[in-house]
Amino acid sequence: MYVVTGAGPVGYTIAEQLAEQGHQVRILTRSGSGPDHHLVDRMRVDASDPSQVSRAVQGAKAVFHCIHGSAYRAAAWAAELPQAEQVVMDAAAAAGAVVVFPESLYSYSEPDRVMTEAGPRQVSGGKRGVRTQLLNARQAHAADTVSVVAGDFFGPRVKMAHAGERMVTPILAGKAVQVIGSTRQPHSFTYVPDLAAAMIAAAKKPELWNRVLHAPTGAAVTQREIAEAHAAAAGVTAPKVSAVPGWVLRVAGLFSMDMRELAELLYQFERPFVMDSTESQRLLGLEPTPLPEAAAAAVAWWQDAARLPN
Repeated sequence: MYVVTGAGPVGYTIAEQLAEQGHQVRILTRSGSGPDHHLVDRMRVDASDPSQVSRAVQGAKAVFHCIHGSAYRAAAWAAELPQAEQVVMDAAAAAGAVVVFPESLYSYSEPDRVMTEAGPRQVSGGKRGVRTQLLNARQAHAADTVSVVAGDFFGPRVKMAHAGERMVTPILAGKAVQVIGSTRQPHSFTYVPDLAAAMIAAAKKPELWNRVLHAPTGAAVTQREIAEAHAAAAGVTAPKVSAVPGWVLRVAGLFSMDMRELAELLYQFERPFVMDSTESQRLLGLEPTPLPEAAAAAVAWWQDAARLPN
């Protein structure tokens, strides 16, 4: 039996893939959401409550901890994420289960270089610093853990992302797409089903525990190129793609907390931001889904979602 916390795009996809493989899954959310599958037990659980989590993970082989902060702000992350991770790791250690985390590239100290599994992760301050603290806490905990790093998400169920709703819905509507930073810089995007597959594979390989891995991620592309890939998959004309310059967001950040939080990560879109997953692919025995195939799946999901009643 496996446990998944959170039913966002990562948690939902992991639960779905595990069930399709014939595994019993408990998915823990406050709302009781998750895949509708006979092997998925959707439980209403607060992932920050030690007693609830402890009961829910009893008998689990692995816990996939996929919750995120209530807001995209450093303060919210610092207040919520460390505590929840400690609760889950404590319960998993008592149950003898490994904890597998999805992780971002935020903590990498040298993002101007191609980022590999061996790269330094020592950033302090802001949202990036919170990610560093989380990685350090996992390393120090008695529980076995694996952190699987991904680039920016795209794919089915990915809404709040640079290649999510802000990109795909305008494309399907025949409208222009506006991105941040630059339309010309290479950027690593990770297909969420590839991240889910990597997390599941890592959980099943004890020799890979207590380390950082990279999710299988294809060659870096520009924001214009990934927009064009989605348009091609939808069979529509490639959109006009323009970029909001970084200085505009920085100025807006003087007056808006949300813009300030976004501007913190502008470096990812103004310069090359590239990860390499070659070594992890070798260890996991996985390859990234080709971009045309991944974009087609994303477009199909968005088209289906548009047909659902509100």
